[in-house]
Amino acid sequence: MRPDSLVMAAPEGSLRKRKVGGAEHSPASQPSLARDPADSPARLHTGTFWLTRIVLLRALAFIYFVAFLVAFNQNKALIGDRGLLPCKLYLKNVQEYFQGSTGWAAWTYAPTIMWLLDWSDMNFNLDLIALLGLGISSFVLVTGCANMILMTALWALYMSLVNVGQIWYSFGWESQLLETGFLGIFLSPLWTLSRLPKNTPTSQIVLWGFRWLIFRIMLGAGLIKVRGDKCWLDLTCMDFHYETQPVPNPIAYYLHRSPWWFHRFETLSNHFVELLVPFFLFLGRRMRILHGVLQILFQVILIISGNLSFLNWLTIVPSLACFDDAALGFLFPSGPQGLKKQVLEIQREDTQRVQPKPRDRGCLVRQVVNISLGILVAWLSVPVVINLLSSRQIMNTSFNPLRIVNTYGAFGSVTKERTEVILQGTVSPNASAPDAVWEDYEFKCKPGDPWRQPCLISPYHYRLDWLMWFAAFQTYEQNEWILHLAGKLLAGDSEALALLAVNPFEGRTPPR
Repeated sequence: MRPDSLVMAAPEGSLRKRKVGGAEHSPASQPSLARDPADSPARLHTGTFWLTRIVLLRALAFIYFVAFLVAFNQNKALIGDRGLLPCKLYLKNVQEYFQGSTGWAAWTYAPTIMWLLDWSDMNFNLDLIALLGLGISSFVLVTGCANMILMTALWALYMSLVNVGQIWYSFGWESQLLETGFLGIFLSPLWTLSRLPKNTPTSQIVLWGFRWLIFRIMLGAGLIKVRGDKCWLDLTCMDFHYETQPVPNPIAYYLHRSPWWFHRFETLSNHFVELLVPFFLFLGRRMRILHGVLQILFQVILIISGNLSFLNWLTIVPSLACFDDAALGFLFPSGPQGLKKQVLEIQREDTQRVQPKPRDRGCLVRQVVNISLGILVAWLSVPVVINLLSSRQIMNTSFNPLRIVNTYGAFGSVTKERTEVILQGTVSPNASAPDAVWEDYEFKCKPGDPWRQPCLISPYHYRLDWLMWFAAFQTYEQNEWILHLAGKLLAGDSEALALLAVNPFEGRTPPR
């Protein structure tokens, strides 16, 4: 678009004086809200991102809320004082590795505020972090207001959990949330709590940080597929994916039974969205908006077809940076006190200002911070891009302890048949006897009883259920935690049993 097209053109003749009731009225005496020829309210101009920031922050706050809710409900049983893999023991091992010190080396190896807390009651610490995260994310989600302090707190709190979560927090979406959350810090003003902080317009550098993130997520996912499993090249992967994915949902049951030609179309569409569409980001505003629409639609389809935690919900967040205020205006009411009207006034002030607005010291500091962010992301992207271009590409890996810029990917290989680990117990005196009765434990979402309908929980996530899918690829010797789980079930441990849906020995003696 030409720069002068950002100023709304007035209808022909509207600049002449007009007589109304015998008095002459100049344009200055007309209402400040411009109107188009059809006498409808003025539309938002392109090129500003005030509403975009609100949508981004609320979407990110929603993901944080879900993540901290999962942490509050499950962390005590997973990494608490009597958890399957206690984080206190993990931190002590890190401490011993660095000769008993909790200095810089230990902090950089496992950045977490747990180093500053009392370890005598880790359950309290875990609940405190989760509740603080729930409170802050709820505030941002409901009000749409955030500043750098609140967003930094959310990022630091979640990073503290990820870096002591061990295998339970080893999934790619944990690093993706930390990278997205780090960029979210720079969306907001330093102190001000306002949905429209007029002195802090949304930084183009931060917006391009989000766009660079979604570019790497999608291209990385596409490249790892075509390099990882030949079924992605012969278009047969979707024949198996719905049945063998970690935690299928009810819709996956029917999608699995789709005709063969539909599965081929799905695979081709996946390649188009992941390998070609990301380059739309660099082809101007219209193609960027098309990119955002296609990516969000793609993620919604993935959400419908499986329980992939909050991964796909989170991937929608950076896609929102493809839309400016003009594209997102339909999401906001047009009332006289609404955000849309306020953005229109801001745009009008900017277009009518003859001289550039003088910059104060705060604006200059902000600009330096944003430029520094751009340089940091560019520097940390070097190994990520090298990995992306490598034939030995690795996915879901971090090259820095703060996980600011990471590699991503999903389903580089697709299993062709499903193997399921089933936990059983017996009270029979002789477990080897032919008449011994073995009874099944049922998980909350992991497939078990073939007659039970699959669950539907996304964006929520059961971490134990997901790890059971990985455990089926290996032996129990390679998964220390599953031995701990078996021991706790033999002891009738209440925290471990809270992670399951059905305890066949409830109200009875624990199994032998």
